[in-house]
Amino acid sequence: MKRLLLILLALVMVAPIAIAETTASTTIDGSDLRAELRRIIGQARDRVFPALVSIQVITVDYRGGREIKGGTTGSGTIISQDGHVLTNQHVTAGGERFTVTLSDKREVEADLVGEDPLTDLAVLQIKRDELDDPDTPLAVASFGDSDQLETGDYVMAMGSPFSLSRSVTLGIVANTERVFAGGFGRDDVEAMELSQGQRTGLFTRWIQHDALIHPGNSGGPLVDLTGEIVGVNELGGNAMGFAIPSNLAKRVSAALIEHGEVERSWIGASFKTIRRTGLEEGVLVNSVVLGGPAERAGIAAGDVVTSLDGEPVTVRFPEQLPLLLDQIASRPVGATIAFGVQRDGTVEIANVVSEKLEKDVGRELALHDWGMNVQAITSKMARDLRLDDADGVLITGVRAGGAAQTAEPPLSAGDVLRAVGAVAVPDLTTLVERYEVLEDSTEPVLVAFDRAGKNQLTLLEPRDDRVDDPPRELPKGWIGAAVQPLAPALTRALALDENLRGFRVTRVYPGTEAAASGLMVGDVVTAVDGEPLEPNGVQDNGLWTRRIRTLSIGAQATLDLLRDGTPTQLSVPVERTRITPDEARRHRDDDFELAVRELTFFDRDVNLWNEDTKGVLVEQVEPGGWTFLGGIRPGDLVLSIADQPVRGLKSFRAAMTKLKEDEPERVVFLVLRGVETHFQYVEPEWTPVVE
Repeated sequence: MKRLLLILLALVMVAPIAIAETTASTTIDGSDLRAELRRIIGQARDRVFPALVSIQVITVDYRGGREIKGGTTGSGTIISQDGHVLTNQHVTAGGERFTVTLSDKREVEADLVGEDPLTDLAVLQIKRDELDDPDTPLAVASFGDSDQLETGDYVMAMGSPFSLSRSVTLGIVANTERVFAGGFGRDDVEAMELSQGQRTGLFTRWIQHDALIHPGNSGGPLVDLTGEIVGVNELGGNAMGFAIPSNLAKRVSAALIEHGEVERSWIGASFKTIRRTGLEEGVLVNSVVLGGPAERAGIAAGDVVTSLDGEPVTVRFPEQLPLLLDQIASRPVGATIAFGVQRDGTVEIANVVSEKLEKDVGRELALHDWGMNVQAITSKMARDLRLDDADGVLITGVRAGGAAQTAEPPLSAGDVLRAVGAVAVPDLTTLVERYEVLEDSTEPVLVAFDRAGKNQLTLLEPRDDRVDDPPRELPKGWIGAAVQPLAPALTRALALDENLRGFRVTRVYPGTEAAASGLMVGDVVTAVDGEPLEPNGVQDNGLWTRRIRTLSIGAQATLDLLRDGTPTQLSVPVERTRITPDEARRHRDDDFELAVRELTFFDRDVNLWNEDTKGVLVEQVEPGGWTFLGGIRPGDLVLSIADQPVRGLKSFRAAMTKLKEDEPERVVFLVLRGVETHFQYVEPEWTPVVE
């Protein structure tokens, strides 16, 4: 107990909120101490908690020549009365639609103001006009000074882990200047990748802490015991959390709000600490970009930079590198930066004219009719891919069976499009313009592309990839029963004559002629119309179907049976084959992004539905689409839409057509899921979102 009191006392003493002074003779009351600690934490919590929000994002990803919708969640903090929300860029990345849940459980749409992948920060803005009380002030959290944090200070991590309701965890700061070096014996500071080719953390010295965070906490605030934001939680695991310092977050968010981006200078050089080099001062130039500003100014790999605009520069440890990079990047774009450069024992001034630091990766799109994903090529991508320049458009994926994949020669990921027809394609904008002109054309499109240094030509023949209704077999003979081959091993297990061959009845479908004729589960059919059935194992499962299909529809089939060990015969009328789920007709609605099919005899049998059960079965729901957000899932049986009964595909199509004419704000789908009916509310966005 004494040790516990000392720990609690230490915790309280770190808080700036004073506790009544005690003397050596004062007796410490544990309950009072806990109450004071609770008050401190509660007071700090209440300054930020009302501004804490949960964020739901509908995302668009591009894979395999398609546009794939999905969803992600994260946390954020309201930082202005204009409704600006600070969060992580990896939460908003690829976002098409943003929904923010406020502390009072209200949900409101939000717009993306700007993203900064290099620091993994982003700003959304709540659509205040959608609130019932848009003029009522919002709860807003304040930034603290992250430079004042010290190792051992207590902090709280706030957010919505695993998309649950808001939570708070308590921990201490473990490190105030965490960077990720290359490993044992290496001093290189390695940038992390948010996604393929996209760096982050170049300018960040993370706050490491042990306040527990989980997926969903991303973008949530790290709060000190005064109730101020001292960091933005970005990643964590194994009881370690890492937060972006508030001083960096405050500066980046202000730039995003004002300009929609963070403009930074770039000189085309990377640096390395002088530790283990024998140097006493400066920073080592690790590499330079050919043709970049630093190389044009005469700086080369191996040089030692000793000053920046006359100010001495020394980087001995990896933790100092982000500060130097940020110092350079913070210079105005186009500014002349005087680098003191030491080479061969002499120091000279190299005047570097900075350029704008461009994005790491370009915008990506799906060209549906051509069956390919394409991406704008940035300068960094061109360097990474060893391209001569950034002209053209990169193919990042092709759809199996699409126009790109079936072209001769076929296009593939990694190819660089150079021209469409006689029009050069220097960038993504030009390609999209050409695509839109040719979108409805059925004529082959000549495409020039580069692959492994070779310029090639191919022809794209636009293809309609809509799934046609599957072919249906001509009606043939059918007996309403499911069977399994009676192999020798199964015969022995049933203590039957080991020479017995046939098919054991496993299911007699209700309402069929077979059921009316008295065929029973457990019967072993050994012959049909006197012709023996002799399966040797499961590989002969199709023997029954092939034999029955030779019979005429309406004929009487004589089945030789073994029932309860007694041979007998049964006459069963032959019916016409029933439509299987694979043969069922289908319909896809691109606006609601779902695919349905007609209900079959076998669907009713499997689900124990009677003949009066009508509707269409949901086969596919696009993640992130209207019906997905409305809770419709594959396997649901749609019974009605907006009070219009759905009895099959015809009435389903009619209901969907009426919806598009009326454009209601909310649509009620009545579905059967298992044994329960569900009312699912779908809220379409009839007005297209303009980026």
